Amino acid sequence: MKLPELKIGSLIAKIPIIQGGMSVRVSTSALAIPVAECGGIGTIGGSGIPVPELQEDIRKAKEATKGIIAVNIMYAMRDFYDLVMGSIEAGADMIITGAGFSRDVFKIGKKFNIPIVSIVSSPGLAKLAEKLGAAAVIVEATEAGGHLGTETPLRDLFPSIRKVVKKIPLIAAGGITDGYDMAEMMDKYGADGIQIASRFVLSKECSVSDEFKQAFLDAKKEDIVLVSSPVGLPGRAVKTPFVEKMLRGDDISADKCQYKCLKKCSYKYCISERLHNALVGDVENGLVFSGANTFKMNEILSVQEIFNRFVQAAESVYKEPVPQT
Repeated sequence: MKLPELKIGSLIAKIPIIQGGMSVRVSTSALAIPVAECGGIGTIGGSGIPVPELQEDIRKAKEATKGIIAVNIMYAMRDFYDLVMGSIEAGADMIITGAGFSRDVFKIGKKFNIPIVSIVSSPGLAKLAEKLGAAAVIVEATEAGGHLGTETPLRDLFPSIRKVVKKIPLIAAGGITDGYDMAEMMDKYGADGIQIASRFVLSKECSVSDEFKQAFLDAKKEDIVLVSSPVGLPGRAVKTPFVEKMLRGDDISADKCQYKCLKKCSYKYCISERLHNALVGDVENGLVFSGANTFKMNEILSVQEIFNRFVQAAESVYKEPVPQT
């Protein structure tokens, strides 16, 4: 059965897939453009880069596609509001926020007529987001990569949020690796769409280093672990030599803070520096955020092929959603 479109505000994605916004230049316009061209929502990771650079990348994306381009911005960032306003000014179609919760961003969305989508991990925050004016809510469970707000698996967390969010689209995120997972979340659990990130790292268009992608390809289930992040939230990452030092309790603190990027930081280590290391190929000294099911992925595909496989598998089993009570 054909998958339904995903409508968020006045925007309509032909394929109900949001590409997760991975920051510090993991998901840039190079990835967001082909995702948007395939009919999904392409997302630029807007955290950890200067506002002018972000604006240039947004404009590049908007010039290259008529599809939907979103920007994901972590509320934990010190320059959160500058990044939001800069993204709107540059022509982003949608703002997605997580790693904390902002009430004021919904006022900005209303003022500038741009959809605000909240990433949440609890029924309480989901209900509040809908009340404050969120155009959609992304339910991110413990299987997700990067910063985590819960220890609850997706199939346990999603129903509790579906019960309290009734009027806006609800998107499932965390550990979704193929179209069969997608169809299950949509027809059995009532998701309006899905968000996936790790699968898109292993795409030809993702601009991370070959070494970063190889870390994904080499990762076994036991190599994907929880780490402590200076953001104040746990994170999920591949066990690199740097992460092994962290888990042993070695001193991994930076000599000085170059970025001053976070509102609140433990200064245990510089997360921007470690994420950048991995991005450019120094995986040994880097932090490689990863979803829990990355070990199931074993090949690098084009974005188009990823979409083709997801849609073909999903539509082969997709049925009408079960009514949610």
